[in-house]
Amino acid sequence: MQKVKIGLIQAKHEIHGDEPVAVHKEAAIEKHIAMVRDAAKQGAKIICLQEIFYGPYFCSEQNPKWYEAAEEIPHGPTTQLFMQLAKELEVVIILPIYEREGIGTLYNTAAVIDADGSYLGKYRKHHIPHVEAGEPPHGFWEKFYFKPGNLGYNVFDTKYAKVGVYICYDRHFPEGARILGLKGAEIVFNPSATVAGTSEYLWKLEQPAHAVANGYYIAAINRVGMEAPWNMGEFYGQSYLADPRGAMVAVASRDEDEVLVAEMDKQVIYEVRQKWQFYRDRRPETYGEMAELL
Repeated sequence: MQKVKIGLIQAKHEIHGDEPVAVHKEAAIEKHIAMVRDAAKQGAKIICLQEIFYGPYFCSEQNPKWYEAAEEIPHGPTTQLFMQLAKELEVVIILPIYEREGIGTLYNTAAVIDADGSYLGKYRKHHIPHVEAGEPPHGFWEKFYFKPGNLGYNVFDTKYAKVGVYICYDRHFPEGARILGLKGAEIVFNPSATVAGTSEYLWKLEQPAHAVANGYYIAAINRVGMEAPWNMGEFYGQSYLADPRGAMVAVASRDEDEVLVAEMDKQVIYEVRQKWQFYRDRRPETYGEMAELL
């Protein structure tokens, strides 16, 4: 398919953080299934949810309670449920969830499900922040919850496009974004949970720059609203699709639940790569010391 409609889902999570993990997951999964169906009804063929979509952004605190939210991929119940949904709707789903491997090894992960419901693989977030945000003691305390990703930067050959995944904080690191392009990604999804503050102005700067430098589409997804009891900041939404020229194809609202559907055109990728010959003019033989500089 030369033209593919992309569905990006941003949503509030309004269950209070003191509620049991199971309550959060049940409510969020029900809400997001309805939104996936809405996106498919609007013609979306590849649909991405926000970072660890089935609960609050619990990394605002350091509490082992949230370890209970982790599931195996692909054999856990949430992945299995969305595999069935993808098959029913004939859509590709990028499913960001909290992953448990073995007894207790935990990752921030996105499963990639093809349009026939088959599981294609997963991406584990590589860059893990651990910084204060909002009023103390709140912050992005992710090293308490996640090991760094160890599966590399994979591109998944789905029914509709070649898809890469880069999760939230990864977006600040251009190296992985380039690897995804070199491996043939036509579109890269960045499911996120980021709040207003020092990095908001980068939201529409960094990722369109990745799209330009690498000649692909970028789909950036962010949740919306405030989450109690932490209220460490406002998740500012503004999910968007950017094209290989860095132009915004479509942008969602700042503060509302929204199913944003916009079109990617693979012909644009071809035209941009023919005009801006960044891959031809690369000098990889000169970059070796980059990986050695600490």
